[in-house]
Order: sequence, then structure tokens, then C-alpha cells
Amino acid sequence: MATEWEPRPPADAVGAEWRPVLDVPPPGEQRRWTVLLRWLLLLPQFVVVALLSFAAFFVTIAGWFSALVLGRLPDPIASFLGSVLAYQTRVMASAALLVDHYPPFAFDAPDYPVRIELRATPLHRPAVFFRLILMIPAAIVSSLAQSGWFAVCWVFWLIGIVLGRLPEPVFGATAAVVRYRMRLAAYATMLTPVYPKGLLGDAPDTAARPAYSGTHPLRLSTGAQVLVWLFLLLGLAGHVTSGTVDHDTNDDRPEAAAARTAG
Repeated sequence: MATEWEPRPPADAVGAEWRPVLDVPPPGEQRRWTVLLRWLLLLPQFVVVALLSFAAFFVTIAGWFSALVLGRLPDPIASFLGSVLAYQTRVMASAALLVDHYPPFAFDAPDYPVRIELRATPLHRPAVFFRLILMIPAAIVSSLAQSGWFAVCWVFWLIGIVLGRLPEPVFGATAAVVRYRMRLAAYATMLTPVYPKGLLGDAPDTAARPAYSGTHPLRLSTGAQVLVWLFLLLGLAGHVTSGTVDHDTNDDRPEAAAARTAG
């Protein structure tokens, strides 16, 4: 099973194109009552994640300056940010109904079924300097996918209550969104120099490798890929609708109303 953080392991055959890995067991039976109350049960975890994210923001700023000078993240900063990302991913996977196990209140959770693998590699200083700009396209994709998932997650919640499990297409599409979000966060916090990819699953050569878990490699069925595209379209529609509503609301200002009356 993948480790959460290994300080500077030797380079492997994949080299710099190695991407952060998400390990989640294949879809299995879940207790219906925990599915019903999942987000209520996770409220304490959401508070912890918010506090950790607040702290990670400032540590990331320190890491950005350090990476510009050193060309890498110092081990203490990388270890903290990697632990926070692992914690966030465990809570997100539980909230998304990928697993039925309650996340522990701990950085180190070797027995928890959701794990990520991060490998320290050198960083390119120009890419670090322009990181906020470079990550914009991936951030947009991740935002659309997550917004679309949230728009229909209540349907998945009902399916989980009725069936006591998630169907494979729903599991695969949800895991793809969770993994892409994790990879984006790893890139944003300079835990990896590799741009986030894999929203539609792993490439055929990667997917052909032996399976280490339900998401490593991530093989998406046609149904799962259709769901991912649906997430993106729903997210885009939601953003467009939100922008239209905001524009209409702004037009209700007294000046706009007076202009319309004068017209």
C-alpha cells in the first residue's frame, strides 16, 4: 500500500512524470445508517480540516519562498503539507461515500483504507514562481468537477442508502474527482512538480498495470467517464447561472433602476 510521505526516495523508472497516487479499496458494502448520517458524523472532521487548511496556507507561503531558493521543499514543510493533504483526502473520501470507515483524528493513519503517496522531487524554480498562474486551468477544471458532483451528490446519497453501496460508475467518477482535487492541491502546495491530470482515469498503458487498489490505477468505465463529463457540464452550467443571477442582481442597484426608469 502506498505511503503518505517518503522524504526523498531514490528516483524510479517513471522519473519526474510520476504523479501523486490515491489508494482507495474497490467499492464495497456500507452501513446504511452511516451513509444516512455521513456528513453529520463528519462535522468535527470538517472543523479540523478547516483549521489545518488555514495553517497549511501560511506554511505553503513559507514553502514557496524556500522552494525558490532551494529548488525543493524543506523536509519539515513537505512533511506537514503532505500530512495535511492526506488528512483532507481521507475526510473527503469518507464524505464522498468512497469508504465506510470513519477517518481518525491523526496525521498518521497506516490502517485507514484511504491513503495517498507523495514523493519528494526537485522543483523547477520558474514553475514555482508562476505556480498561481500555472494552476489556474487545473483549478477551473477541479472547481467545475466538484461543483457538478455536489449538484448530484444527493442522488448518490440516496443510492447508497437504498443499495448499501455505490455502483461502480458512481464510485469511479467520484474517485476521479477526489483524486484530481488531491493532485491539484499537491501541485499548488509544491508537493509535486507534475501538473494534475487523470480526471478521466489513467492512460491505457498505466491502467494495464496490476491493480494495487480500487483506484491505483484508476480504470474508469464508459459510464464513469460519462458521469465525469456530466459533472463538468453541470459545474459549468452552475457557474454560468450564478454569473447571470449576480449580473441581474447588480442591475437592481438604484442607479440601474433609475436608468431603466429614465429610459
